[in-house]
Amino acid sequence: MTLLKADDITVAQGGTPILHPVSLHLEPGEPLVILGETGSGKSLLAQAIMGTLPRDLAARGRVVLGDHLLDAARPDGFRPLWGRQIAVLPQEPWLSLDPLMRAKGQVTEAHHLVRGMTLSDAGAQATADLDRLGLAGAGMRYPHELSGGMAQRVAIAAARAGGARIVIADEPTKGLDAARRDEVADLLLAELARGGGLLVITHDLALARRIGGRMIVLREGRVVETGPTATVMGAPTQAYTRDLIAADPENWEVRNRRPAGAPVLTATGLAAGRGGVRLFSDLSFDLTAGRILGVTGPSGCGKSTLGDVVLGLAPPSVGRMSRSAGLAPTAFQKLYQDPAAAFPRHRTLGRTLADVARRHGEPQDRIDRLMPRLGLAPVLLTRKPDAVSGGELQRLALLRLLLVRPKFIFADEPTSRLDPITQKQVIDLLCETAATEGCAIMLVSHDPELVARTADHVLSLAPAKASEPDLSGPRVKLAGHPG
Repeated sequence: MTLLKADDITVAQGGTPILHPVSLHLEPGEPLVILGETGSGKSLLAQAIMGTLPRDLAARGRVVLGDHLLDAARPDGFRPLWGRQIAVLPQEPWLSLDPLMRAKGQVTEAHHLVRGMTLSDAGAQATADLDRLGLAGAGMRYPHELSGGMAQRVAIAAARAGGARIVIADEPTKGLDAARRDEVADLLLAELARGGGLLVITHDLALARRIGGRMIVLREGRVVETGPTATVMGAPTQAYTRDLIAADPENWEVRNRRPAGAPVLTATGLAAGRGGVRLFSDLSFDLTAGRILGVTGPSGCGKSTLGDVVLGLAPPSVGRMSRSAGLAPTAFQKLYQDPAAAFPRHRTLGRTLADVARRHGEPQDRIDRLMPRLGLAPVLLTRKPDAVSGGELQRLALLRLLLVRPKFIFADEPTSRLDPITQKQVIDLLCETAATEGCAIMLVSHDPELVARTADHVLSLAPAKASEPDLSGPRVKLAGHPG
């Protein structure tokens, strides 16, 4: 029996098509992967199938969920099936988590209210779910106390707790290191063994290969290629699919290392923790103008916390940060892992960017010049943040940051939502910013290939149980030492 059938799903804004007719079906035990460029319509397709599109977007088409025949143009009919027959793992985990509820409570609630388990049994099951996802001890933390990767895993546990047979996973491994990515993939695939259905939306080529099944490739809202995942990725028939696969960071050329410039900031003997857990200690480094420091390590090891300390958003437990004299506070900027944090929800993106440009004395046409360099269409400026894809929003967040002309950028997983082609565009722009503007950059990424081909030096943070981070030999400049 077919679990899900979607026929001729379209999405439009004000009568303008964004997603052209797409049809798909999910069979028990067979995964379906939607692959495509950022902004191709992958997430819009998922939202149309779930009935969760923003109000200014309209869907058409028919969705069959088991015995339920639904009209995509009437999203209210989908609501009774949420969590029970179909569940979604959102691209932004913090948007699906209650900021006032601890992690365990959020999973417990789903088991109790949706599955009807007693509170005691629901709590025990929630603990087991979190333990299985590598979150033992995190159950009593609030969402803001979790790393991006940890928050994603909590969202996965909560979404699965209702017992839905169909899971739509929208970029489920965003912010996760390779080991956690594989664990999440295996967890999702385990649902198939019980006769469930799995729809995975991703730009992560490694995840797509691991999921397998069938694949649909989207570009600019249109289907360009379909077939078994192994066939499409091993012998693509369309030029776009070939370009997408060839743009994987492992195929990039290594960036030429730049000579050290004037110091922008210096860290001496830093130590910090989160939620009572020590993350790193005795960490010292210099970062100079025009150079890129890559920061790697497993999920939850303290990469984002390090950024907060460097930017002065959180104090270190031990040690000190010093900045170059004469730089204004606005010269130090953060490119957030979750770009929604950079934009007011109820204003158009164009108005927000215009306000930033005006505040910092930049002409409006600077926005116009940056848009094509980031692969952004002008029409996006007319939309609000929830009406664009996660990848488009990330590139707009980078544009917003560049308007300030920063001298230091903490880029926290800036490519985590981007397809390989767009990843290369964004990294090239960051490298160009470092070279032409003399901007120092700390680049956080779970992709060691991306970091190895981009950074001038690399700092690899060890897991929390270690007493100090692993500083990768001569490629890290330590304070007080030549580098």
